[in-house]
Parts: sequence; structure tokens; C-alpha cells
Amino acid sequence: MQSTTPAHAPTTAVRLDHTAVLARDRRLSAEFLAAVLGLTVGAPFGPFLPVDLGNGVTLDYYEEREQPIQSQHYAFLVPEERFDTALARLEALGVTYYADPHHSDPGRINRLFGGRGAYFTDPSGHNMEIMTRPYVRP
Repeated sequence: MQSTTPAHAPTTAVRLDHTAVLARDRRLSAEFLAAVLGLTVGAPFGPFLPVDLGNGVTLDYYEEREQPIQSQHYAFLVPEERFDTALARLEALGVTYYADPHHSDPGRINRLFGGRGAYFTDPSGHNMEIMTRPYVRP
């Protein structure tokens, strides 16, 4: 769980630093996401295995083998030039992507807000999203 802000530096805004992601196999899930997004898996930190998103935020994978894992949604804003690479990585891994969050339009992307987006399921059942433009909110 690394942060680009030194521990002693005061913060001037509220920002997400890290979040725990439950996984059946923390290494499998962390390495899957890192492979799709072109990131690296960090060194274990206690029971967590972090994936640094590059903006000061980490997803800290925590293994949960005893209880059911409730699917969560994680959306990643990716640069336009990395979107096709991420789709190609999903295809190489044999993972179907979808244009919609309900996974009813396989092998297609959406073009929301002038960008491109796709949804896919990670090894623990989380609904992941990659998109090139943030959602326009009222």
C-alpha cells in the first residue's frame, strides 16, 4: 500500500488512498488485473497484496476463502492508447468483455460520453470496467 504522498505531508483534499478487494486467491486476482491493465503487483503488506494504479491509489487484494464474495464494481479510467491493448490482453486470457454492465452484449464495447468502454469479470467474480472517458455527471 504505497502512496505518492509522503506519510508526513498534510493532505489538502480528500482522496481515495486504497481499498481492500476480497478475492478467493489474492495472487491470482491481483496478477489478473495487473496483466489486463499493464500494471505490477506489489510486495505483500500484511495480509494484503497491492496493485498500484499509478495515481496514489492501491487495490489491496485480501484473500477470503471461507465466506462467499459479493461481487463489487471497479471502474478504471485508462488512456485511449491503452484501451485496445487491454482488450487484446483480455482476449489472450480467454476472458469475454461486454459493452454493458449486465454482460448481455459480448465481444462489444460501448461509446459512452465520447469514449470507449468495456466490462469483464475478474477471477473472484467482480464486475470490472475499463473506460477512456469519465462519466458526465449532472
